[in-house]
Amino acid sequence: MGVLQSITILLQILHLASAHIPTPSNLPIHPRQLQELDPTNLTPEEATLLNFSNPSFPISPKSQKCKVFPGDPTWPTDHQWDLLNKTTNGALIKTIPIGAPCFPGPLYDAEKCRYIVSQWGNSSVHMSDPTSMMSPLFQGRTCQPPSISPASNGTCTIGGYPAYALNASRIADIQLGVNFARNTGIRLVIKNTGHDFSGKSGGAGALSIWTHYLKDIEYIPESTGEGEKGYKGPAFKSGSGVQAWEIYEAASEKGLVVIGGEGRTVGVMGGYILGGGHSPLSSIHGMGADHIASLSVVLPSGHHITATPTQNHNLFWSLSGGGGSTFGVVTSVTVKAHPDIPTTALSFSFSANTTTQFWAGVRAFFNYFIPFSNAGTYSYFWVLPGSNPDSIPTFSMNPFFAPNLTSTQTLSLLKPWLDDLASLDIHITPKPTTYPTYLSAWQASFPQEGVGGDSGCTGSRLFPRSNWLNETLLNATFAAWKGSIDAGLLTINFNFAPTLSAGGDPDNSVNPAWRETVMHSIQIASWGRDADFEEIRRMRNLMSERQRVWRGVSPGAGAYLGESDREEEGFQGSFYGRNYERLLGVKREVDPEDVFWAKTAVGSEGWRVVGEGPVDDENGRLCRV
Repeated sequence: MGVLQSITILLQILHLASAHIPTPSNLPIHPRQLQELDPTNLTPEEATLLNFSNPSFPISPKSQKCKVFPGDPTWPTDHQWDLLNKTTNGALIKTIPIGAPCFPGPLYDAEKCRYIVSQWGNSSVHMSDPTSMMSPLFQGRTCQPPSISPASNGTCTIGGYPAYALNASRIADIQLGVNFARNTGIRLVIKNTGHDFSGKSGGAGALSIWTHYLKDIEYIPESTGEGEKGYKGPAFKSGSGVQAWEIYEAASEKGLVVIGGEGRTVGVMGGYILGGGHSPLSSIHGMGADHIASLSVVLPSGHHITATPTQNHNLFWSLSGGGGSTFGVVTSVTVKAHPDIPTTALSFSFSANTTTQFWAGVRAFFNYFIPFSNAGTYSYFWVLPGSNPDSIPTFSMNPFFAPNLTSTQTLSLLKPWLDDLASLDIHITPKPTTYPTYLSAWQASFPQEGVGGDSGCTGSRLFPRSNWLNETLLNATFAAWKGSIDAGLLTINFNFAPTLSAGGDPDNSVNPAWRETVMHSIQIASWGRDADFEEIRRMRNLMSERQRVWRGVSPGAGAYLGESDREEEGFQGSFYGRNYERLLGVKREVDPEDVFWAKTAVGSEGWRVVGEGPVDDENGRLCRV
């Protein structure tokens, strides 16, 4: 594969910078009144379909072999769908695949197709569509514009997209949607923006709860904490549809920062924070979930509750790092805020005269992972292959992000590594910039991400600090990591340290492996756009093989469930660690009927999607194992 195609895949799959993409500052924000459902307002017919679950008459969790699917005799009638639409004030949307205007038929529209094709890599286009997924590989590739991918063979079908989406503007809308799915036995999924690497927002035959427009942001100057470690200080209560750029701007206006990700359009109050959420501030403030003060959530029963450290504590603990799409639908999150800080950032790249020199320079970088992360920095780097197997790769640091450090301090921190590079005849002239606020540094350093690639699959690993404390183990770690690149895989990597103490010693369900991590690395196995099933499966198998090598040098560590391998072997241990059994107990308590299911989510091992694609995807009926 040529270097240009490799770079394109890297940009698409990994949500990297795409400078031509506009900032989504003009997206519509719908007015909301977040009323809860009053069941006394339902007619007897509506109540049968839309009322809360009755604990006196629970459905046996094993009574349903498969979720009700389109074409089944028990699939909801048009009249029943109309009732759901009526009671949600017209919020129900029947899915039309985003690529449909590019295919012959009544929806064909050449102008719309040209626009969709031109913006296919723009995350704003996909997040504004009620069902589009930013990882279309896991939709089943059944309706991508032919000029983007030939996988659909000239036809457009709904594939792994949900059958319907409910554009939630009230808590009552979510309650009605959850009750409808539970009472009819259909599959239920949640979409916020659709960034998840594993396609969790998809699901053939499902009803999707679309939370994207839950955008309210309330500033709380002095939050009153609860429990022994009750937080007292500034906070923000944010709807679960709030995205990184929105909460960052709101916090900056108050001279504050909130812990969120590097991606501009990621829904940071949804799956990001519920799954832990790493951040450019993680070496200073830990994980995003460490800063949750309370959550509001619609349970699988349809009831709406608040979870805090002292109220519904088990659910609070579970949602603070244990992942989304399985315990309920979060409607809002209250998060702690911290004083704003100046930040220094710089980007650079290098190659070398020989391959040996190049890898020696990269290996030298690994020697400084602990001092760099101890200083509070966040290194975001990758290695791009050469144009042919004999070419020398390129290392790219984009950026080296140093919160609360001056340019002078940052250069002093980098100097030992830069001196090592110079001794290898690799010369870097760094040009750091110090920004007055976190927001301004973040805006300059992390352009909006590109998405929409279907020509690769990802895996990841959290490599622990202990691997850096033993030279033999560090060399083995580097060899395993480099071995994936030598095998033709792409990697994107982060050096930082979200320790428990950095996060304020919280009691939550964040994967314990994060607390020992100094490198989070993602690897990507890619294939050509015309690859057949056999080639895709070959690369899928290569990914599994390389994941085993990475696990082999980091036994007992883990992986980040939000940026991971959908087919991770032993996902329970990798994504949740020793917390899994407790999380599973909470899942069984709050969702005994398995109303919610998502691939690799807590409790997901009891079900599988019955599909026929070259990789595991959402294009099929959901049935018990």
